[in-house]
Amino acid sequence: MKHIETFLLALFVSTAIMGQNKNAPVNYDESQVPNFELPDPLKANDGQIIETAKLWEKKRRPELLRMFGELEYGVTPRQTGIKVKHEVVATNPNAMGGLATQKQVRFTFTGKNGKSVQALLLLYIPNNMKGRVPVIVSYNFHGNQTTTMQEDVIPSPSKEIVKSLGSEAWVRGEQMSRWSYEMALQRGYAVATMNYHDICPDSPELMVQGIPSLLSGYDVRNRKENEWGAIGIWAWGYSRIADYLEKDKQIDKGRMVVLGHSRLGKTAVWAGVQDKRFKAVISNDSGCGGAALSKRVFGENVGRITANFPHWFCPAFNRYSENESSLPFDQHELLSLIAPRHAYVASAEDDSWADPRGEYLSLYYAGPVYRLYGMRGLPSKEQPAIHQPQHYDVGYHIRAGKHDVTPYDWQCYLDFLDSLWH
Repeated sequence: MKHIETFLLALFVSTAIMGQNKNAPVNYDESQVPNFELPDPLKANDGQIIETAKLWEKKRRPELLRMFGELEYGVTPRQTGIKVKHEVVATNPNAMGGLATQKQVRFTFTGKNGKSVQALLLLYIPNNMKGRVPVIVSYNFHGNQTTTMQEDVIPSPSKEIVKSLGSEAWVRGEQMSRWSYEMALQRGYAVATMNYHDICPDSPELMVQGIPSLLSGYDVRNRKENEWGAIGIWAWGYSRIADYLEKDKQIDKGRMVVLGHSRLGKTAVWAGVQDKRFKAVISNDSGCGGAALSKRVFGENVGRITANFPHWFCPAFNRYSENESSLPFDQHELLSLIAPRHAYVASAEDDSWADPRGEYLSLYYAGPVYRLYGMRGLPSKEQPAIHQPQHYDVGYHIRAGKHDVTPYDWQCYLDFLDSLWH
């Protein structure tokens, strides 16, 4: 019966995306970028020009937040009816060779329907630091056990669910290169990670085994136009991690950072936009639907992303497939919603799929909103050379290499955060 249900859901998903083009043309030629006009983040829907931070907060910010919810990521419910229980299941005061205290915390999410979902948070807190410490929160792709070789790190609960898709990439330490724990700890930062599949498996067929199974009236097979998808649910999960961390006596709740790579970079930005407890929001190679401008139609585009990942966004976003010119917003306005908190965007030279120039310009064009608060955005429309990070009240760098997270990226992020807080 379970196999039949999975087949029927797969058939539904295939049918639902008919008419979308998984092979929508992809442009990698700057000379072929269409002429486009970006919406003004400081012009309200009724035409009023926003001239003060107070009016931005009262009028324009809510307008944009509502637009992104209703037309791209889906509306986050005010109340989900889900209760969350935390249980510390393991501690190690001498982790990382004595550099840190390790905590592993089981989250149990229980819906009104009585069903439960479990997730596991891995937290490293630097030892020998006076007072509370800032924390960087970031999902991982293949389980907590893949971020380190430490044998006492418990595999993430979703490991067996997602491996049923055929993935073998759940080996201990397999993604260590993306996690510069020691660097962050030595510089006084705690790091918290959770596998994003624990919150919601990244598959239309398997979503029903995550948080969606706890939501009253949520039908993966037949979502409403403005109903949230996986990115919205993962962003909600980031906020539940913040709920736990702000109660930890070793964590400085005024210096919480959310960081994400690729699809999880899109998620980190959407989480940071909605949850003001994240004082810095870091996008690493987030591309289309993340930091990159959609109207440039460069690299991955709305047609490709909505066809290949129909479960990520709300169904309403499909109307802009191969129709980016009709978007009433663009991603620079999403980044502007982070102000007056701090935004950081990072790109990779060889990652044309994510449109590095579009990522840079998006942060640049968020500048007028930062200026409302007397803050400094990026000073020039010209993208900097590789390995020339720009750190103001917002930050940007582009490095050599491919779509990835590297120690160089971590170094730049920590340098930026130090410039803000140390």
